[in-house]
Amino acid sequence: MKKIDRFTVIQFIFVILGATLGVIYLPVIWHALWENPSILLNNALVDSVIGAIVFYILSLFVVKRIMNAMSQVEKQLSQKNPFYILMGTLGMIIGLILATLISIVLFRTPYLITNLILPTLLMITFGYLGFLLGTTKLNDWRKIFRVSLKKGGNALTNSANRNSNKSIKILDTNILIDGRIYEVAKTGFIEGTLLVPKFVLYELQYIADSADSQKRIRGRRGLDILNKLQTEKIMPIEITDQDYDNIKEVDSKLIRLAKDFNGSIITNDYNLNKVIQFQKVNVLNINELANSLKPRFVPGEHLEVMILKKGTERSQGVAFLDDGTMVVVEDGKNHLNERLSVEVTSSIQTDAGKMIFARIDDK
Repeated sequence: MKKIDRFTVIQFIFVILGATLGVIYLPVIWHALWENPSILLNNALVDSVIGAIVFYILSLFVVKRIMNAMSQVEKQLSQKNPFYILMGTLGMIIGLILATLISIVLFRTPYLITNLILPTLLMITFGYLGFLLGTTKLNDWRKIFRVSLKKGGNALTNSANRNSNKSIKILDTNILIDGRIYEVAKTGFIEGTLLVPKFVLYELQYIADSADSQKRIRGRRGLDILNKLQTEKIMPIEITDQDYDNIKEVDSKLIRLAKDFNGSIITNDYNLNKVIQFQKVNVLNINELANSLKPRFVPGEHLEVMILKKGTERSQGVAFLDDGTMVVVEDGKNHLNERLSVEVTSSIQTDAGKMIFARIDDK
């Protein structure tokens, strides 16, 4: 069976609408033109056919534009979070109900402009205003719902709501540029929904359009990572319009957003990590995750490294392991660009990462 496309469906709706309007309003037109119109012209069958033909011809010119508009709306809605769509729908329904109540009196009038055109305009206007009211104050609606849940004493629902919000992971600009979030997401270790604020997206676009080639590369890498997360659908990811015009710094906006959503921030920024913890917001630092997964080396263990540069003290040389861990080699200064066997003497763990101290193996 051949699949009916959207174009045909919209055309069919136009034809049905035209036939209906023809039956209702063409008799009025015939009586306005002739005092006693012919029965061959003024009957329901002819009126419906004429109306259907007129609207079919009209559909040939406007259906493609309607389809383009629908595609744009679908694209925009697919990037919105469910709460945005829910509040927009509720607002629109309330607006349409109010418009219908107002139009009840107008429907009884005998004039076309008051019993059809004006009610239609009222429904469009009130529906749009309802949608606008429902979607522009999302943060206020969330607060109202939370207060209502607490006052109602619905502990089970409130607990589920908190758990749901806790599963929201907000991504900052640096974590997208870093790119490792994509690999971590693929492993399945992160649960819940990834949330990307529009202001983070704008910052990425600004970096990607920078005159500095290095910044431009970093910005585009961040956009590529975001695109991969969306297209491959590894885990739920949403774009939120929530913004705070009274806050200028992106980091401060992230913290405010995390508090409002009761979610966590994923970052690799050391300074932001400290600020977030001070603000009592849950933070997931991908650098801490990477450091915790690095192999542990105990004193006496032997490694093979290449001395790449001079150290700062005691003729030290500096080498790096494959995972980026720094190895400070005692008396390694005179062995630049040489591969040596070294013995681990100690290691320290800092917030910036792990550092290993070693000496040249005498064996």
